[in-house]
Amino acid sequence: MGHNHAEAFSAVARAVPERECVIFRDRRLTYGELAQRSSRLANLLLANGITVERDREGLRGWESGQDLIGLYLHNGNEYLEGMLGAAMARAASFNVNYRYIDHELAYLFNDASAAAIVYHAAFAPTLASALERLERRPLLLQVADESANALLEGAVDYEEALSGASPERPEVSPSPEDLSVLYTGGTTGRPKGTLWRQCDIFDTTLGALVAGAGIDTTSLESLAAGAAANEERKALPAPPLMHGAGQWIALGIVLGGGTVVFPDVVSTLDPPSILEVIERERVSLLAIVGDAFARPLCDELERRPRDLRSLAAVVSGGAAISVGMKARLLELLPSTLIIDSGGASETGPQLSNVSASGGEPTSGLFLPSPSTFVLDEDRSAVLAAGHEGVGWLAHDGPIPLGYLGDEAKTDATFPTVAGRRMVVPGDRARLRADGLIELLGRESMTINSGGEKIFAEEVEQALLGHPDVLDVLVVGRTSERWGQEVVAVVQLATGSEATDEALRDAATERLARYKAPKAFVRVAEVRRSPSGKPDYAWARQMAETPPG
Repeated sequence: MGHNHAEAFSAVARAVPERECVIFRDRRLTYGELAQRSSRLANLLLANGITVERDREGLRGWESGQDLIGLYLHNGNEYLEGMLGAAMARAASFNVNYRYIDHELAYLFNDASAAAIVYHAAFAPTLASALERLERRPLLLQVADESANALLEGAVDYEEALSGASPERPEVSPSPEDLSVLYTGGTTGRPKGTLWRQCDIFDTTLGALVAGAGIDTTSLESLAAGAAANEERKALPAPPLMHGAGQWIALGIVLGGGTVVFPDVVSTLDPPSILEVIERERVSLLAIVGDAFARPLCDELERRPRDLRSLAAVVSGGAAISVGMKARLLELLPSTLIIDSGGASETGPQLSNVSASGGEPTSGLFLPSPSTFVLDEDRSAVLAAGHEGVGWLAHDGPIPLGYLGDEAKTDATFPTVAGRRMVVPGDRARLRADGLIELLGRESMTINSGGEKIFAEEVEQALLGHPDVLDVLVVGRTSERWGQEVVAVVQLATGSEATDEALRDAATERLARYKAPKAFVRVAEVRRSPSGKPDYAWARQMAETPPG
């Protein structure tokens, strides 16, 4: 069984109290300092009665026995303090998308019955409007920032609140079964709170990052000893920690005794800021999300090269990097591994694709983890390699308990197949005869055109093979002839004269002709979330009513 996050962090902090844990702007917090700050937050929560109400035993998969703490923050040390402090108090933190407007925030906080919200002052005006719709008034901890927004009514300044709380570790005993809550992005419906036991997310995700440094994770003692003996690793999560890929990278590095580095600019993707801190701090691991992050970083590197020889790996989670972009990265960073890590909020990492200089990069083909399978159409049997047709990507082993407060969706997403409880988050895939998985995309983004199923992400990857296509989203549009027709919303390079036919030809080099877009809508910029996730609702609007 894996470990409770607070217990694992405390063990490592005792072993390496003087080692740098978080570097952000002028702050260089050691493990000892972050442990004290997290303990202060935990004691503050406990003083307000925010903790565990019922232990895990006897609760159903969609039920939480713990108070939930919303982290409505940009990246920074406060995010890690929020996760660890909540765990020390035996509450559970959850991620908040800071792009949400007031009614979306209200839905999220009501769904979680948030007991406390830690938020940056920049978000105070939106939060103020959302608070009017909440069924429960949460404890409000406002983190000062450049906005200089005044405290909301009833809110407490974060630093002042911490300074008044004890830095000693709280006298509670966290359990490996305490929750880690990750809300889905809401791209396939309203956001859902995925309930992970901390031991399970450690086993399937965080522990792998720690073990990758050669550290024995079987006990807290071996974890602490390994972290103390290991060379310091520095990782920079470029996506917001509200995104699972960024959050898990940051937490996994910290639980293994490494150092998390944030760029000076965290309110937006700022390539110069990211590259400068990688060069200055000798960062060895960079986490990004697909081409939306890779392209601007490549553009900036080509504009002004940096010494990035320390960078051992670039890991993309949440979206695959296209073949052309991988080739470009490898040319700029010849000693760096480029890794696509496929997975979901409900699975953790389950697929990998590694590219290195001297090899031919691929995209959309993955090596599955031992716990990854493809199920048949009715989700009743595991398919063998080389099967006919398309199946459902599935995962067993340590998986979430369910979705917070939603028995029906829990039952639908976590079925029992051949006697094993699995998670089927909705991705369509094929298990090829060579053992590689061909990932096609979410069923919710499937386009039914003339009776044929066409997967949007498959078409997007094909179009990205054209050198002038900087970004693209593919959606279905109502058609009298086809029922739905494939439409590509494309962002082309400045000055590009690529015709529809040239773009269509690029798609058909990799796809059957019927999958190629029937129409192209050109836009100045494809809209994505701060974490690089596609905005398909916007793309559908563009397809139905093209700009201009």
